Amino acid sequence: MQNGVIYGIDIAKGSARAQEAPRYAVAVLRDGEISHYTMVRLHRILRMLNKDRPDYIAVDNIFELAPNKKGLIRFLEKLPDNTRLVQVTGGIHQKPLLRLAKEHGLSINQFDPVQEAEACAILASLGVGEEVSLFEDITRIKVSRARSLGRGGWSQNRYRRKVHGAVKEKSREIESILRKFSRDTGYRYTEHITEGFGGYVRSEFTVKARRDRVPVKPSSNADVQVTVKSVERDKIQYLPLKKAGRKYTIVGIDPGTTVGIAILSLDGELLLSESIRGISHDEVVRMISEYGKPAIVATDVYPTPSAVEKIRRSFNAVIWSPGGEIRAEEKIALARTFGYSNDHERDSLTAALATYKSYKNVFSRVEKRTPKYLNTDSIKFHVINGDSIEEAIEKVASESKIQVLVKPEPEPAKEELTETDELVKKLREELRQKNAQIKQLKDYVSELKYEAGQKDKNIEKLEMRINKTKNSIYKQVKREREIQIRDNEINRLNKELAKSRKNLKNQRRQNKRLKQIRKKEVKGEGMPVKVISAFTKEAIQHTRELYGIKENDVVFLKDPSGGGPVTASLLSESKVKAVLISEDMPHAALEAFYDNEIPVLKDVRVHRVGDLASVDPDMLDESIKKWKEKAEERLREKEQEQFQSILEEYRSERRRGLV
Repeated sequence: MQNGVIYGIDIAKGSARAQEAPRYAVAVLRDGEISHYTMVRLHRILRMLNKDRPDYIAVDNIFELAPNKKGLIRFLEKLPDNTRLVQVTGGIHQKPLLRLAKEHGLSINQFDPVQEAEACAILASLGVGEEVSLFEDITRIKVSRARSLGRGGWSQNRYRRKVHGAVKEKSREIESILRKFSRDTGYRYTEHITEGFGGYVRSEFTVKARRDRVPVKPSSNADVQVTVKSVERDKIQYLPLKKAGRKYTIVGIDPGTTVGIAILSLDGELLLSESIRGISHDEVVRMISEYGKPAIVATDVYPTPSAVEKIRRSFNAVIWSPGGEIRAEEKIALARTFGYSNDHERDSLTAALATYKSYKNVFSRVEKRTPKYLNTDSIKFHVINGDSIEEAIEKVASESKIQVLVKPEPEPAKEELTETDELVKKLREELRQKNAQIKQLKDYVSELKYEAGQKDKNIEKLEMRINKTKNSIYKQVKREREIQIRDNEINRLNKELAKSRKNLKNQRRQNKRLKQIRKKEVKGEGMPVKVISAFTKEAIQHTRELYGIKENDVVFLKDPSGGGPVTASLLSESKVKAVLISEDMPHAALEAFYDNEIPVLKDVRVHRVGDLASVDPDMLDESIKKWKEKAEERLREKEQEQFQSILEEYRSERRRGLV
């Protein structure tokens, strides 16, 4: 794996093109250990990068970091020296991250940004991807004034000479550094100077080297500033990384709660023997990947456990199993050479060693026949996957673009073949073809099972997403319904509040008038009058319950036309002082009031306030006095009428008697 620090970054929320700043998932690969950070903004990532100064920043799409080329340039200018941006999915022609991860034995969830960031870091450490180059191997250094000279005064020339002299001095210092740099490394440079009063206005140096190689750093002081920038490319260029060589290995697995792992090289060297309790599948795959690419994944039991088959699919390796039970004595004898701490390490070592033992003769033949300039492990890998030694050598040679002459395998002495030998040879060839066909079909079935499993997982994820969406919609509808109910209640309460405010306003107005009436009453300027809305039993009873009607009260009938003697008796029984009216009252009721000596006054001015009113006491007394005089006159007239009636009746009887 690549030494140093590698940052894997994947966008977790938002977009580089959105107005709101996106958030990222970050995986930091350091000394084989991975640290994760979630929902990190770009400015914090830049602080982390300047602190750790990693070798690579690995992403699956560079435009997740910036919306366009200009934004990428600004981002790269903020990176530490020697930190390179890598797009692991390739350059112009990209491959999906999920496929790349599968090809290199990594299992990731494409919907989890943390796992994708981790995959980017691991793939970059394996040399997968292409470096993103936005700058030419040219660096421009500009030395200029740190501030404007201004309009100046008496000392302007002296100040200009001082600043221009400082620019010249700094330029000569940088020129001396670049001269030595060019002499030591062979990188050439050119310079362009603009002279001024007492020195240089500015100077520019163009160095034919990358910025991180140039030994000049940006700086600034009161008079002079130095800027160092790389020259931008017209188009983004992708430079392939040198892929780190990975050894092929034989991996023995003992699955279970405690997983035993043994890893051998194809030369039989033990690379790892360990047992770990509670380790996940992805962690097993990651640990195995650190020691190379598994050519064979082996187990010591038959049939092959599903956990071992799953690991084999992760690396697309060949499976090996003993075809039967291996006795404990044989396991101990095989594993004793390397030593082990427990049964899990013993069983995984047994699986790996038994596999190496079964291939040892084939490996020996490969080593004898392989040319010195070809990779023996690569040829062994192709042989393990079903190629003949000649075919494997031709493949490796074509991959290395080398023409080789394959050493012929020594042939046995020719003997006359009997018919039986011919038949055996033919049957063996058919058996070999059948075995190859069976192997292909098994691999195809395994791929189909894997794809079916992946589809089942996708279906499960989609169903979970549908259920989540349904729940979200249901919650939203329920929330909207509750909001509607609350809005209706708020509207109702607002109406009640408005009504209450209106009543309060009327009540305050009425209280104000009552106070005025009370003041007049206290001063002797007004007498309270109780208002009855109508001349009915119900209205009189309502006023009696609300305000009370007692002796010597003055009442005002708003509508005196509805009642008769019975209704008048209700007020007569209360012995009111007077009844005020504004319209004519029925004659029968009026007679009833006369009979009970209760004044009924029509032309008295009343000052009303709702159900209460006031009247001038002097005017009231005057009106009552007039009414009493009129009542006495009426009484006299009535008595006279009665006397006249009696007299007429007497005369009538006398006439009847005389006759």
